[in-house]
Amino acid sequence: MVSPNLICINDRLRACRLMTGTAKETDVPWTELRYPPSMANLPAGVRRKAIAIANALLEEGYDEGRAIRIAIAQAKRWAVAHRVRRVQLR
Repeated sequence: MVSPNLICINDRLRACRLMTGTAKETDVPWTELRYPPSMANLPAGVRRKAIAIANALLEEGYDEGRAIRIAIAQAKRWAVAHRVRRVQLR
């Protein structure tokens, strides 16, 4: 399981890189504008969390398919715990 603190630190670092223009295409595989099709129907807040989790899992060595599945499931659980609207657990 990925530490929530690790995700927050990684998100801030990536956001700083994006804001300063020092981000490279290889820094993150997925962004809010470019993400896997399986995340397209998630609410924006949940999708942002899923993208952050998936990118962190990839950095830990998970393959893309597994990282996406885990990230979506964990982001949905996060949304329910934080009362984000329009989330359905399946």
